[in-house]
Amino acid sequence: MADAESRFTALAASLRASLQPGEDFSLWYSAEESEFIRFNRARVRQAGHVTQATGRLRLFREERSAELAITLSGELESDRQLLADGLVQLRLVVGQLPPDPYLQLERSAWHRRSAEVTSLPDCATVLAEIDAAASGLDLVGIYAAGPLYRGFANSFGAFGWHAANCFNFDWSLFHANQQAVKADYAGTRWDAAEFANRFASARQQLEHLGKPLRRLQPGDYRAYLAPAAMDEVLGMLAWGGFSARALADKESPLQRLRDGSARFSPLLNLDEQVAGALAPAFGPEGAPRSDVALVRDGQLAGQLVYPRSAREYGLAANCADANEAPQSLVMGAGALPLDQVLQHLGTGLYIGNLWYLNWSDLPAARLTGMTRFATFWVEDGQIQAPVDSMRFDDSLFSLLGDQLEALTLERQLKLSSSTYGERQTLSALLPGALVGRLKLTL
Repeated sequence: MADAESRFTALAASLRASLQPGEDFSLWYSAEESEFIRFNRARVRQAGHVTQATGRLRLFREERSAELAITLSGELESDRQLLADGLVQLRLVVGQLPPDPYLQLERSAWHRRSAEVTSLPDCATVLAEIDAAASGLDLVGIYAAGPLYRGFANSFGAFGWHAANCFNFDWSLFHANQQAVKADYAGTRWDAAEFANRFASARQQLEHLGKPLRRLQPGDYRAYLAPAAMDEVLGMLAWGGFSARALADKESPLQRLRDGSARFSPLLNLDEQVAGALAPAFGPEGAPRSDVALVRDGQLAGQLVYPRSAREYGLAANCADANEAPQSLVMGAGALPLDQVLQHLGTGLYIGNLWYLNWSDLPAARLTGMTRFATFWVEDGQIQAPVDSMRFDDSLFSLLGDQLEALTLERQLKLSSSTYGERQTLSALLPGALVGRLKLTL
């Protein structure tokens, strides 16, 4: 997709020249050039290359708006015509709509550009490293890599361009007893040593899966939640937790944190961090994104505000995501070295992954879910046995509150592995967490 930025700039200029009096437009551009490689039994079973681009065209007139998603061809003149035809369709629709009382247009002519695309090793190099690491193992996984492009332009002069090159290798190692260890490695720069360390850790856990399975009784257990497990927990917290709309309507799981009747541990600090993130510093609504301190020393410090929420509740917009969820979440590191986790855990559970999470009591921020893949029983700082899958049910005000004992010094970058429709730009930088008590229910 050569010179995607200049092509996007030309498309925006063409739309600007096609407007009629009283009309305004915005164009959101999302594109990728992706390599996908699927593995089964440590062999390549499917490989492919995807190049695609989509434009979301919005037309504004007299407090009304209509939107159309258009699959673009990548050829300039063809795409100009596609957008021109889309503009005609939107004109037929927008006049029939009622005025939108919460329509909020960003009219400043802001400019933001980030296009420092780092180079990644070619697929042959990556495949050679994966093949060497997985020799003799039953590996299942998918590798996705390549540049992602995001652009925004409107008739008010705003312009944003974002290009980033990233990879995500998501894999599982299966034992002969059908137990599995799940691992991942993602980022914008491939580091052979880091990959080797991640793989060696997964291989070491795989060896423990050969030990007799331990079945635990329901009850309270000391536990360590690895970054992958924390990613699931924080993913649920992001689901409405920091939403200005949900907080205003008292539908947020953090309502008690906001009114002061509950709090998190002073160890907990969370930020929506725009600078240096995989996600662009602007969004589809045309609002520039800004850094937001969400939790400071265990207390609610900020919220994510979509432009419509800003108008409805009289707030300042700071987040361009309609879901008002973090796109580039960063949790502050702790002081516990990763290589001392088992020692400090002593006796309890090492939880590598969680799955099937949902709210069991949203006002109380109570979560339920299952342990997944490599969860181990630890005694005196030594892994003794894999643990059968168990359901937990506990409040975040406990897990991240009075039961949070320590966070790891090292953090892992977790990139969204979702490829539904397109590769995503969501990310989270997270430590692991040592908790004094986790409630297992069955």
